[in-house]
Amino acid sequence: MSAPLMVPMASNGLTVTLFLFVVLLTLGITFWASRNTKSAADYYAGGRSFSGFQNGLAIGGDYMSAASFLGISGAIALSGYDGFLYSIGFLVAWLVALLLVAELLRNSGKYTMADQLAFRMRQTPVRSAAATSTIVVSIFYLLAQMVGAGSLVGLLLGVNDPALKNLVIVGVGVLMIVYVTLGGMKGTTWVQIVKAVLLMIGTILVTVLVLVKFGFNLSDLLGAAAENSGKGEAFLQPGQLYGKDLVGKFDFLSLGLALVLGTAGLPHILIRFYTTPTAKAARTSVLWAIGLIGAFYLMTLVLGFGAAALLDTGPDSAVAKSKGNVASPLLAEAVGGGEGTLGGSILLALIAAVAFATILAVVAGLTLTSASSVAHDLYASVIKKGRATERQEMIVARLAAFGIGVVAIALAIPAQRLNIAFLVALAFAVAASANLPALLFNLFWRRFNTSGATWSIYGGLIAAVGLVFFSPVVSGASSSLIPGANFAWFPLNNPGIVSIPIGFLCGVIGTLVGRDDQAREGYDELEVRSLTGSGAH
Repeated sequence: MSAPLMVPMASNGLTVTLFLFVVLLTLGITFWASRNTKSAADYYAGGRSFSGFQNGLAIGGDYMSAASFLGISGAIALSGYDGFLYSIGFLVAWLVALLLVAELLRNSGKYTMADQLAFRMRQTPVRSAAATSTIVVSIFYLLAQMVGAGSLVGLLLGVNDPALKNLVIVGVGVLMIVYVTLGGMKGTTWVQIVKAVLLMIGTILVTVLVLVKFGFNLSDLLGAAAENSGKGEAFLQPGQLYGKDLVGKFDFLSLGLALVLGTAGLPHILIRFYTTPTAKAARTSVLWAIGLIGAFYLMTLVLGFGAAALLDTGPDSAVAKSKGNVASPLLAEAVGGGEGTLGGSILLALIAAVAFATILAVVAGLTLTSASSVAHDLYASVIKKGRATERQEMIVARLAAFGIGVVAIALAIPAQRLNIAFLVALAFAVAASANLPALLFNLFWRRFNTSGATWSIYGGLIAAVGLVFFSPVVSGASSSLIPGANFAWFPLNNPGIVSIPIGFLCGVIGTLVGRDDQAREGYDELEVRSLTGSGAH
């Protein structure tokens, strides 16, 4: 067994300094925003005051998560071609979300995803179902970010003690609770804007330095990665992670479906469109976001294969032991001059601080989404039947943020043995199975009704979470959440290929067996509002 990875003391001091700077900067933004958060529209939608460019940056900041920056590059470094499929899936998924859902949802909703569903349906059952799904999806996504935080800080401070890594996860959870309870959407959006700028600068810097090492020749980079991996040409071809047998091929197809369809059902991405003042600004933000996200995912190719070419990725390496989660920071150190050099230490600390800012921004957005759904959908609309004051809603939202933070901390601690890109893929599968069918049917099917909406949400949600629970993710393998147990009768790691059709099928069956004239009568108004923005908030 190799010695634990230790980072030089000079780098430790620099890293801590940059970490503290990032935390203080984001906290400062949050406190500033808290003084301007006075109404529910401020808390949930940032007062709808963000321009298209600002919201485009924030969407990029929300979407380019720790799974992208740390998880994908690590998956490519360890699995080559198969790892890059995550980049392709995340990028194509964004286009699906834009074409099918984004602007239509912004025009027909108010604060949360459930607003659009409840527009022509009975409020209580639909909002309860949508809020439940929002919370489950957000917690899956939160796990990935917090696991990334533990891996990152453990690497930089040379910490291999599990108790100390757990402490880091608790610290990130506390910070995200502070961001959301104080700053609301305004604070969260500005944190995401700052993080997007930092992430693009850091990624461009490392990408350029990697390409410099190979004379800006991608062929040389890929050749070196294949050779250093010890797998030769096979490293650049399908089959390292998926496709080795029939089950692997189905697992790959299942992953692809979840990635491509999942974004259009992710609540924390969809609510970003409520922060712009007009539909035109929403479209502008989309264009900026596409440019940022497209450029970023192209650069993950260089980061991942650069790590495979320049780092030790063997079974006993730090990269392998972290499931690839520390490949990007270690690559930054390598292209900066190597371990122990001033340049390597500076670049390692810089990229780690950027990654930490990424985690803080995304967890804040996720927690805000869940808290908003609890307060606006469950408390105000279901429990209080629309009689809650804005002040009561905001108090409940802040209490919900605290509760969700505690749950995420408790679940993230045992999830540390999983790759974070993989954890996010599970969130995408749940979103595509539970949320997407209901959203699409509501927008495009006149006959769709309340029972159809609740059936599709609960059916997709139960199928996705249930199949994950009975898969090798939870038991039956050395890398499972419960490695000593084995109740994994479902062979695939990703449930999308089964759970997504179940979500759509449940929506159809629920609609056919139910009857809701109110839903059919409200379709024309919803259609006009979603397509034109007339009457939109």
